[in-house]
Amino acid sequence: MNRAAIFFATGFEEIEALTVVDVLRRAGITADMVSVTGEREVTGSHGITVRMDKLFDEVDFEAEDMLILPGGMPGTTNLEAHKPLMDKVDEFYGKDKYIAAICAAPGIFGHKGILKGRKACSNPGFESHLEGADVRQEEAVVDGHVITSRGMGTAIPFALAILEQFAGAEAAEQMKGKLVYKA
Repeated sequence: MNRAAIFFATGFEEIEALTVVDVLRRAGITADMVSVTGEREVTGSHGITVRMDKLFDEVDFEAEDMLILPGGMPGTTNLEAHKPLMDKVDEFYGKDKYIAAICAAPGIFGHKGILKGRKACSNPGFESHLEGADVRQEEAVVDGHVITSRGMGTAIPFALAILEQFAGAEAAEQMKGKLVYKA
């Protein structure tokens, strides 16, 4: 595994999205920032505009190993409203390929039935959307090929959990040291 796509919709949570991109790129993993808006620049929930690497229609999904959904409002709602992305989430899940979401975005997985019988977490205000999940209060939860996390304050543990799936526990531990992250 060496490639992840992180999806950006208007109103995304900046720290959640960009922390994952930063950590993966530091580790040498290709992390494509993908706009679902049809525009090259996407503005987050706190007014920060980011230039994307790709538009949704430019992604070679066969080459991607993981799909990552940041939270934020209305970013999460906007991601869930993008039917082609939701079709790809279903496809990846059905093929046992990795999918990951943080903050409010794990609720998307809950709405799709993906979390039934799985351990999962989300932002405390969105736990009711984790339909059928064994809800946890952990910073990041990996259950099979589904990764969830709670919010902005857990962006680094989320990114490290993703990195661990790509490069192993030792690489994630080394990155934790490089980031001077103390859990």
